Amino acid sequence: MDCIFCKIISKAIPVEAMIYESDFAVGVLDIHPIAPGHTMILPKVHAETILDLPDAALEGVFRAVKETTARLKEVLLPQGFTIGINHGRVSGQTIDHLHIHIIPRWENDGGKSIHSVVQNPPQESVEAMAKRIRNK
Repeated sequence: MDCIFCKIISKAIPVEAMIYESDFAVGVLDIHPIAPGHTMILPKVHAETILDLPDAALEGVFRAVKETTARLKEVLLPQGFTIGINHGRVSGQTIDHLHIHIIPRWENDGGKSIHSVVQNPPQESVEAMAKRIRNK
């Protein structure tokens, strides 16, 4: 497999910026950070998106998110975090290996909420959409 994240996880590519490791995931500082401490959690199992991640790995991967977030909070003292996943190319995913961004946030850092990512409100009511999703 020619996945750069798999190579980082297996240590085929040495990474000085690895800040977390468990049986399920590693945490590495993003090489193009948008904030101090911007970290990516990489599941050790290759999964392109969250839908491909085996259920057995879910808890361990999200525990890695929680533990890394706690460590970043302790060390960097941010006032908040934005945590998210770009799922698929259209959302901005550039590496076909699931990764979860943890972005420390400070007041007046120039960032916005996750609600600023896209502006494409539905044409149907929330109730109608909920019914359509439930009945599928």
